[in-house]
Amino acid sequence: MPKITFISHDGTSSEVEAPSGSTVMEIAVKNSISGIEAECGGACACATCHVYVDDAWKEKTGEPQVMEEDMLDFAWEVQPNSRLSCQIKLTDDLDGLIIRVPKRQA
Repeated sequence: MPKITFISHDGTSSEVEAPSGSTVMEIAVKNSISGIEAECGGACACATCHVYVDDAWKEKTGEPQVMEEDMLDFAWEVQPNSRLSCQIKLTDDLDGLIIRVPKRQA
């Protein structure tokens, strides 16, 4: 079961285990990770689950698809490592993934 470390904008970190096949957003919501609102419930129809993927994990999590890129246009302070957490599906290869949560959502 992969472990994810969520780091909030103030530096507080939470490490959680997650079943493969879940999305980072689902795990954040289930574990009450502050700062991930997920208003659309994972439908890639908003930008309220915006996160920053740690640079060491950017290649393994992949690049955003066109629909996700369109939604990221509405996110706050988009960076090259920005992703919507609803679009990052967990696999065993992502064990140790580090996710940073922005100060606020769009």
